[in-house]
Amino acid sequence: MFCAARVASLEFAPCEGFEKLRLDAPAPERAYADYLAARVPADGVALLPPAQRGVAKGGGDEAGFAALKGIEDPLSRLVGAGVLFESGRANPAVLSLAVETASAQGWRRRARLVSVQRTLAEKAGDTTAVERLRRRIDLIERTK
Repeated sequence: MFCAARVASLEFAPCEGFEKLRLDAPAPERAYADYLAARVPADGVALLPPAQRGVAKGGGDEAGFAALKGIEDPLSRLVGAGVLFESGRANPAVLSLAVETASAQGWRRRARLVSVQRTLAEKAGDTTAVERLRRRIDLIERTK
């Protein structure tokens, strides 16, 4: 759960606690750890929790977003968004959905998600969005 929460926060690092136990872990736990690292093999997808299978199946940005929208549990949805981001399949709609999900839950780490949105807006040259997202980050930071 700790490693999943980090992925939901867009913090990517090896899950060292699990890696020490990997050899003795059951196949579904190994598949989930690989999923969190955005590298689950195709034969591991069926071993994942049902909510995460659609995100793990791959496909383009739209398929990932559609799978993410279908996840009802907020933490699972944020984990899925993190996996899409780590795999390079997170489009702006994925990040917006993640921010909305985190905000609805009062999740304190949502500023990180908005920061990523702002970075994408900067790369796209969308100065209006950059300013709007900067203001949102400021608001989030003040309410901590």
